[in-house]
Amino acid sequence: MKITTVLGSPKTNGNTAAVLEMFEKKVPPEHRVERFNMVDVKVSGCKGCNACKKNPDDPACIQQDDAEKILNSIIAAGAVVYASPLYCWSYPAELKALLDRHYCLVTGYGTSDFRSLVAGRRASLLVTCAGPVENNADLIQTMFDRMSAFAQLDVVGKYILPGCTVPDALRENAEHIAGRMADEILGS
Repeated sequence: MKITTVLGSPKTNGNTAAVLEMFEKKVPPEHRVERFNMVDVKVSGCKGCNACKKNPDDPACIQQDDAEKILNSIIAAGAVVYASPLYCWSYPAELKALLDRHYCLVTGYGTSDFRSLVAGRRASLLVTCAGPVENNADLIQTMFDRMSAFAQLDVVGKYILPGCTVPDALRENAEHIAGRMADEILGS
């Protein structure tokens, strides 16, 4: 199975990157992981122009950036992992722009002509945060659930790792979460 991972953190060596790397190392070699670091690509926010709705088989956009490449990787994958630090109860801007561009993956929303180019893909959310989960990481999970329902992704896990300060302090709990993520995303 191909797994697309999306690192939404502006820090490629931070807490979120460390846990995502642990997950990627736990994926057996017969599976292929393709990672996108949002800080290394250019993705503009959705303009809401609906030009992407002209061809329901193509996530094309009038904007010439890296979103189409990332979205095509997600379409071709059997699973996708979105990894994000918690920024003001939500996603960092780099990841939020890509999530908004998921709009092009769905046509006919709310009609009998509904179609999603990623329907049935397994999806997981990994969030690292310095504070607690309660009254802190609840909104990001709700946003993920709604985006996943809109795109008809099959959510197989949401993993919140609280109390993150520095990557070196993550080890035991992070390794456990990374292992659970790998098992659940692969359906083991």
